[in-house]
Order: sequence, then structure tokens, then C-alpha cells
Amino acid sequence: MKIEQIPVGFMQVFCYLVYDEEKKEGILIDPAGNEKELLEHLRQKGITLRYIVNTHGHADHTCGNRPIREATGAKVVMHAEDDSFFERPENKMFARSMGFADPGVVDVDVEDGEELSFGNLKMKFLHTPGHTPGACCILIEGNLFTGDTLFVGAVGRTDLPGGSYEQLIRSLQDLVRKLPPDTVVWPGHDYGDRPRSTLKHEAETNPYIAEYME
Repeated sequence: MKIEQIPVGFMQVFCYLVYDEEKKEGILIDPAGNEKELLEHLRQKGITLRYIVNTHGHADHTCGNRPIREATGAKVVMHAEDDSFFERPENKMFARSMGFADPGVVDVDVEDGEELSFGNLKMKFLHTPGHTPGACCILIEGNLFTGDTLFVGAVGRTDLPGGSYEQLIRSLQDLVRKLPPDTVVWPGHDYGDRPRSTLKHEAETNPYIAEYME
């Protein structure tokens, strides 16, 4: 398995290319900007894109869905709760007011614990509400792609519509209790002192986890 961490868009979202080296089949997680460059990168590597995966429905993480989907035929995947929540007219209007493109349709709605395969790899969706109602972390062979649920040393904001600080704290507690401490954390933005971390490090140093764990 190969993982490439790629900052994209004017908000510098971390997009992730994850692919199976043998079968040359992969996914893009939150491809929200620099779409032409991402598509050229896939072409040069000879990778067939199976899925476009959104950690949550905020426009800064979904605005590249449509052009990538149209160019590759890959299916867009999102948790069912965020799919329905961000289809509301008021949420679409807010995204447009921020200058983001319409992401288009979601092809596959997932629920907590569901798995999808690409190449010889499997990804598991862990529902982690708080930043948004349907925020998810994606687990692939000991690697956890956390979107805006968990950053290095921080967490996503909860003051936007659909956010809940209490839910977010419970989601973080569940992650730490259920997953191995050496699970690698790949965040949605480069807001910390390093581009990735581990659950053990975050449990010990991230105040949003350490202060709430018993």
C-alpha cells in the first residue's frame, strides 16, 4: 500500500491518494482542489481510481468531487448523514457563498462499520460525528484518515451548522479506546507541528483528548 499526502485548494486541505501497488487501483480522499494536477498524477502513475472518498460534507473537502468523478468514473462515497445534511438548500447556499463549486452527487452512502474494497485493500468507515453529523474516519491497514475530526494537537471546529462539541469529544474517546495506540493519524489539514501523528501521541498530548480520558 502506498499513501501520498497532497495539499490541495486555497484552504490547503490534505488530499490523500491511497493505492494498491500490485493492482494499481486506488482512492482519493477529499480531493478538494488542484483537480487537473491530481488527474495528471493518476495518469502518470497508471492508477485506476475506484472511489472518491469524503471524510465529511464541508465544501472545502468536497468541491473537487465532480471533475474527478467525470474524468475517471470513480464513485463518490460519503456517510449517509452528511449526504442528506449537505443536500439541504441552506447548506448548498452557504457553500456557494464561500466560492466553492457544487460537488455533484454522492454515489455510495455508507454507515458506521461498513467496508469497501479497492485493489487488495479494504477501507473501513468509522462514524465520528461532531465536526459534522456524518463525519467519518477511514481506517486502512492501521492508517486512520481523520479529516477534520482530529488534527495533530487539535480538533475540528464545532460551531458550524450540524456541529456538536459533546459528540466530537465522545467520538475521539471512542477512537482512542477502540483502536491500537500505534494507529497512524493522517489529518485533514496541516495545523500541527507535524503532518501526521499516532493515536498514542494524540491521547497523551492533544488537550481535546487527554483532558477527557479517564
